[in-house]
Amino acid sequence: MSLLEQTISIIKPELNQEAFAKAKQRLQDQAKPPGSLGIMEDIGARLAAIKGTIDVHLTNKQIITCAGDHGVVEEGVSAFPAEVTPQMVFNFVGGGASVNIIGRHAGARVKAADIGVNYDFDPVLPIFHKKVKHGTDNFTKGPAMSRKEAVKSIEAGIEIVNELHAQTPVDLLGTGDMGIGNTTPSTAIIAALSGLPVESLTSRGTGVDDKGLAKKIAAIQKGLEINRPDPKDPLDVLAKVGGLEIGGLAGLVIGAAAKGIPVVCDGLISTAGALIACELAPAAKNYLFASHKSVEIGHKYMHDRLGLEPLIDLKFRLGEGTGAAVCMALLDLATRILADIKTFEEVCVSNKQHYSSHAS
Repeated sequence: MSLLEQTISIIKPELNQEAFAKAKQRLQDQAKPPGSLGIMEDIGARLAAIKGTIDVHLTNKQIITCAGDHGVVEEGVSAFPAEVTPQMVFNFVGGGASVNIIGRHAGARVKAADIGVNYDFDPVLPIFHKKVKHGTDNFTKGPAMSRKEAVKSIEAGIEIVNELHAQTPVDLLGTGDMGIGNTTPSTAIIAALSGLPVESLTSRGTGVDDKGLAKKIAAIQKGLEINRPDPKDPLDVLAKVGGLEIGGLAGLVIGAAAKGIPVVCDGLISTAGALIACELAPAAKNYLFASHKSVEIGHKYMHDRLGLEPLIDLKFRLGEGTGAAVCMALLDLATRILADIKTFEEVCVSNKQHYSSHAS
């Protein structure tokens, strides 16, 4: 049995229903109108079900930013050159990137992972060295990678979770990405899985002009026509039109789910990885939180397919794990709402029925 198969097999199909019921009852009994804190209450109850307790503490937060390059950049689909990918990895290491700053504010550690960057990093560089190959092939001319490489990219993400958790158990994992051109394979993935028209799913990514957008749409359409990815086979979709870092992101979700770790995923690319993960292992969705609604059109359709509601909409379109970092603070707060807001009984309020009926 491969690492991927083994990891999927140990994901629990259901969360702790006893803890979930206790959480819902406590939220109902708190000294406030039932449901008045909206989605924050739902988050707290889900975290309780994941962790098996109503007093959840998300002490050890970790964001992994998976990096990879893309052969389809040759088609003029990005406003930035591929050389930016390794430069940004060095920026993550130096602590100067957007995700570093936002992650620091959220109390999370940030670490980059090389899954498929077209650059040879020094082995001593403090990143996860998990390179499968030096970038994907141009999927307008054939598959982005082999099926074996697709599996290996997912297993790289699983290995990262295993290694992290062996050092210090992770309480909350955030997923992020870096890879010039990677909104193109991400859009190709949701197009392949959904069957929706490419032009209705494709946005400008890093900010291409009208000509660049037309090239992007044409490249995705050509990649789908040439490779004919099977929507019933997520590995086939990943291999034919996906990305190595997208595979790594899928592996993070699968690996975390197997260890009972909640995952907050970032934007379009991270959600493409989450899609592949949940197509392979539907039970992994129980552990997944969608951080934000990106301005990328295809992101909505990914959330729809996953059945997840993004927590915020700040018009982000950066990636790196920035949206995941922002929402880590919200998940933290949800645990305190559940555990620390007193119930009517605890504060000796006698007119619970009157308050619940009339407060707004």
